[in-house]
Amino acid sequence: MKIAAAQLTCTPADVRANVARAADLAARAREQGAELVVFPELALTGYELAALAADPGLWTAADDPRLDPLRSAGIATAVNVALPTDGPRPALATLVHDADGAHVTTYAKQHLYRHEQDLFRPGEGDGRFELGGIRFSLGVCYDNHFPDLPGRGAADGCRVHLSSSLYGTGDGIHERATVHPGIAREHGLYVVLANHVGPAGPWTGCGRAAVWAPGGALLAEADDRTPSVVTASVGTARS
Repeated sequence: MKIAAAQLTCTPADVRANVARAADLAARAREQGAELVVFPELALTGYELAALAADPGLWTAADDPRLDPLRSAGIATAVNVALPTDGPRPALATLVHDADGAHVTTYAKQHLYRHEQDLFRPGEGDGRFELGGIRFSLGVCYDNHFPDLPGRGAADGCRVHLSSSLYGTGDGIHERATVHPGIAREHGLYVVLANHVGPAGPWTGCGRAAVWAPGGALLAEADDRTPSVVTASVGTARS
């Protein structure tokens, strides 16, 4: 199976504009033969925590009609959003839809980073799904700094770990280049990283969306400036 990692520059606090950008990247991924595309953290609003706190209209459920252009792109998608919950706080969650637009699973970020704790409700369980005979685990940015999370996925038969993230310039450059191949080496997983590129709330996304093979070899990597997708093939067999 071929999988795509996306990087995009978001329009701040504009769900419809960002869905359109994501749908365009999904179409590019499909044209390159990918069956699944992964998007960055808070891909539909940008990393705009003040706006998300002030306007629940920016929160996005799995059946939100604003997602229709992305759900109809003809490719499975993993897109991270501020997700309404049954309480006053949203979750910071990844929604997975299949190529027909059907909702497959939702994973809520468990390890909230700093000021995210003031806005979001932490998730309480791991994320798993299966597509094309391959089992996937899910993590969101800071989640991936806790090795037990992808480790549980590997122990549960997952072959690919998907990371929807925001890594900025500065320290983020080193973090994105060490954390994810580290997961691949330690747990024998393919690791797919989606990232922001350009302005992203208080940060500047460093791009370089990428895919690593089990063992940590880099299979594909985007540049540090262009909204784009990169693709790589993943296998089912463990060596």
